[in-house]
Amino acid sequence: MMKFGALLLSSIALTAASAAAETIAITGGKVVIGDGTAPIDGGTVIMTNDRVVAAGLNIAIPANARRIDASGKWVTPGIFAGFSRVGLVEVGAVSQTNDVNARGSVFSSAIDVQYAVNPFASAVSVNRAAGVTRAVVSPSTATSIFGGYGAIIDLGQDNSPITKAKAFQFVELGETGHSRAGGSRAATHILFRALLDEASSYARAPASFESDLLTKSDAKALLPVINGSVQLLVHVESANDILKVLDIKKEFPALNMVLVGASEGWRVANEIAAARVPVLASALNDLPDRFESLSATQSNIGRMKAAGVNVAIGMINDRDEHQLRYSVQYAGNLVALNKVPRATGLSWDEAFAAISSKPAEIMGMGAQLGSLKAGRKGDVVIWTGDPLELSTQVEMVFVDGVQQSLSNRQERLRERYRNPAPGSLPKAYDR
Repeated sequence: MMKFGALLLSSIALTAASAAAETIAITGGKVVIGDGTAPIDGGTVIMTNDRVVAAGLNIAIPANARRIDASGKWVTPGIFAGFSRVGLVEVGAVSQTNDVNARGSVFSSAIDVQYAVNPFASAVSVNRAAGVTRAVVSPSTATSIFGGYGAIIDLGQDNSPITKAKAFQFVELGETGHSRAGGSRAATHILFRALLDEASSYARAPASFESDLLTKSDAKALLPVINGSVQLLVHVESANDILKVLDIKKEFPALNMVLVGASEGWRVANEIAAARVPVLASALNDLPDRFESLSATQSNIGRMKAAGVNVAIGMINDRDEHQLRYSVQYAGNLVALNKVPRATGLSWDEAFAAISSKPAEIMGMGAQLGSLKAGRKGDVVIWTGDPLELSTQVEMVFVDGVQQSLSNRQERLRERYRNPAPGSLPKAYDR
């Protein structure tokens, strides 16, 4: 029995290795590199192992390649969700399935979402079937302005979702941060500086460190933020709060900041561009639901882009636990916005880059993810048509060069009840 089990495990490993080592040639489609360049008609994409080898015109196809005819279809890099909580929540109102924060914990910045990301969460398969292959996954805050370490994950059909652990630290410096700090912007900013100072004290004398604000674990977690080796994702929405964050950047120049949300970013776009701080922006905020976004406009991303801001689409507090697939619709709406008088949108090429290469670049992963340039991870999607059109469907998804199943719970529910027959129905699926 033991020998059989060992042989079975060996066979499974060999099958997985063979799948990963497969050479695939996708031919005849409209190829979108994802870097902001125009689509290429009749292009070819070659993947070997887990990487893109080549993409474009007049590419030699290896003799051993499995050919996929994409004539009449579009071929793009997988969608890179610029901000999410996917894999951390199954049912938001059920605490046992919600790991976005830890309200009862003494820890804050030391919390690390890599231990909570669930690759079996239903939202993972649903969004994978919609063409989303990578995502930024962030904690939210609980009792402190710091939420902890976030990760970059893949949405592949395997048990190892983490692409990069401890990819960034998350902090709230908008209205939510004000409430965490005691209800005042003044308190928020003095708390932020005090926490960084405490972490610096820990770095100087870790053995004797004592603090009423930070545990040793939290102080240690902030050290790579202070020296800039780990990015700091800062959630702010109002123009005033954005300017105050840019002032912090002047005071702590080593901080590697990224703004998240930034609904009023257009009002201070020149200042953001001058500070060279990138933005993962909510795409279509237009009807403000709070005071910090009173000047929200759908032209926000287009105006920031026009001012020279390095901007991509994020989805903070916008069904970011479950509906990353909406980012494609948001990108399409930014293209359509150009037809609205006095509005500012993005070109098609810019809009697709805002959900592929741009978020990857902003998160420091542009050399590995987000486009079909040679050497990037083999995250590829074949679509029935223009991916930014709502009527378009996903036909195939590859993650790390491996074809993925498009099956998911929603699809199985649809098929179960598409043509219900008279009589009792089973209470569960056959899995």
